[in-house]
Amino acid sequence: MEKTTEQESLYNNLENQTVLELLNNINNEDQTVAKAVQNAISQIATLATASVDLMKAGGRLFYIGAGTSGRLGVLDASECPPTFGVPFDMVVGIIAGGDTAIRKAVENAEDDEQQAWLDLQQFNINNKDILVGIAASGSTPYVIGGLQKANEMGILTGCVVCNGGSPVAAVAKMPIEIVVGPEFLTGSTRMKAGTAQKLALNMLSTTIMIKLGKVKGNRMVDMQLTNHKLVERGVQMIINETGLDEQKAQALLTKYGSVRKAVEGFLSLLH
Repeated sequence: MEKTTEQESLYNNLENQTVLELLNNINNEDQTVAKAVQNAISQIATLATASVDLMKAGGRLFYIGAGTSGRLGVLDASECPPTFGVPFDMVVGIIAGGDTAIRKAVENAEDDEQQAWLDLQQFNINNKDILVGIAASGSTPYVIGGLQKANEMGILTGCVVCNGGSPVAAVAKMPIEIVVGPEFLTGSTRMKAGTAQKLALNMLSTTIMIKLGKVKGNRMVDMQLTNHKLVERGVQMIINETGLDEQKAQALLTKYGSVRKAVEGFLSLLH
């Protein structure tokens, strides 16, 4: 399989470029990423739609990956509870080599085809759930092994890869293939490929959560109020919804603990 992510950069003699030239050239390459993601929207839609149906019935969303791909899955999963107020185990990110690998590369972790399924066993993954493998190369053994086993167990599988015709996409039932082409720094998939994966995961999880009713209008009404900035945002949302002054909105938020419950509580008193 020819990997476009491993192809020679379109730029050479990088060490001889000025800082401004380097930044402009990286930015030029980055501007191609959104178009590559746009070309995969129908694939993202297929996976998102199926995921919503399963999660409405109590299913969970799992991400598996190694290196940058694994970190991006962990990042997306970890941001769902504070953003949407969902349980911490509703979207789960698993990285090859365990949580240590989030900060520090773990040697050979991605080469073990058996380990992903062992890691997933700790969460009792079952056929109500969804498993998404994230792999820029599309050839990571850790991801392939996990997806293969999930298929055998009747679990819905998807993937986010950045090469066409990859082994990971061949295994996944609902692949997302975002072909971004050669990296600015040859083979450095933390750059364009990583950006493409981040965009796709943003789209996937945000769309799922909206369709699960975790958003009202365009606001995060179920967000966790874990700092002053978020409390202030919550108060402002209540003001916008109810017309109350800041003091009364703050009191409602303190009483109910969430924007949604505060607004519902206020409206129930009006009827």
